[in-house]
Amino acid sequence: MNYRKLGRTNLEVSEISLGTWAFGNNVYGGVPEKEAINTIHAGIDMGINLFDTAPQYGTDKQDGVAEIVLGKALKGKRNKVHISTKFGRNPCIEGGRSLFYKSRIINSVEESLKRLQTDYIDVLFFHSPFSPDEIRDDVWEGIEQVKKQGKVRFIAHSISMFKQTENMARLWAKEGKIDVVQVVLSLMNREAQTLVNELSEYPIGVFGRECLANGFLSGAITKDTVFPKGTLNARYSKQELAERVAQVEAFKFLMRNDITNMPQAALRWVLDQKGVSTVLSGAKNIAELKGAVSASNAKPFAKEELALAKKVLKKDFEAA
Repeated sequence: MNYRKLGRTNLEVSEISLGTWAFGNNVYGGVPEKEAINTIHAGIDMGINLFDTAPQYGTDKQDGVAEIVLGKALKGKRNKVHISTKFGRNPCIEGGRSLFYKSRIINSVEESLKRLQTDYIDVLFFHSPFSPDEIRDDVWEGIEQVKKQGKVRFIAHSISMFKQTENMARLWAKEGKIDVVQVVLSLMNREAQTLVNELSEYPIGVFGRECLANGFLSGAITKDTVFPKGTLNARYSKQELAERVAQVEAFKFLMRNDITNMPQAALRWVLDQKGVSTVLSGAKNIAELKGAVSASNAKPFAKEELALAKKVLKKDFEAA
C-alpha cells in the first residue's frame, strides 16, 4: 500500500480507503456483520488506514448501522486508523431530510462517537447538502464547539448535486472552513475534475468516491443483468443499462500485464488524477478488497493512455 497526504490536514492516508455503505443496509445487497468485520480487519492487514462511514448508512429503524459495525471491528485497533463520518442525514430523523444546524451537529457527533466506540472523529463531513439553502448559519458555531472539545479534528464536505453545490465547496475552502472534500470521480463521471484541480491550491484533501460507477466498472454487469428490487441500480432502464455497459467495454484497453481487470484499471485511473488523496473502495468482502488494494501498487497510466481514456468517454454518467 502507498500513502498520501490528505491535503492540509497532513494526515498520512492509504491510497485505497474503505467505504462502509454496504455494511449498513441492503443498498448493494447486504453484508452479514461477521463478514463485514472480517473485511475491515483484512483491510488493516493490507495497509488500509482510512475508513469512511455515516449515520445515513443504516435503515429506517436504526441510524448508523455501519458505524456500529465499524466500531466493533476497530475495537483495540483505533490508534492504527483514521475514521471519517458525516452529519446532516439520518434515516430515522424527520424522514431523512437534511439537518445542517448547530444542535444537530453536536448531537450527531455524540451519537457517532458512541456507535464508533471512540472519543474523536478524524474527519467529519457535511453529508451531501443539496443546496446552500439547507445550511443554517449556526452550524459553524456547532463545528467550532466540537472541534474545541477535541471530538472532531477536521471538517469536510461530501459533495452531491454537484452543479448546485460545487461553489459551496469553493467558498468554504477559500475561507478555511473545510479541509477535505469527497467527490464522485470515475472513468464514467468526471464532472468534479475542474473543482479538484482548483482546490489543490489550498490544498484540500480529496476522497474519490463511486470510483467503480456503482458497480458498472466492476466487470460483473452485462446488458442482461437484472438487479434485485430495492437495490441502487434497479432504477435503470434497459437502454441506460446497455449504454453504460457499452461505455465500460470502451475502457478495456486500459488493462495490461499489471492491470488485469476493469476494477483495478478504474481505481488506478482515479489515483492518477491530479489532487486525489485517496480512493474509496466499496468492497463488500475480502476478495473484492484485495482487488482494490492491488491498484495502489500498479504502475500509473501513461499520458497517452489517459488521453485516450478521456477521448472515448461519451458523456458523464449520472452518479448515485
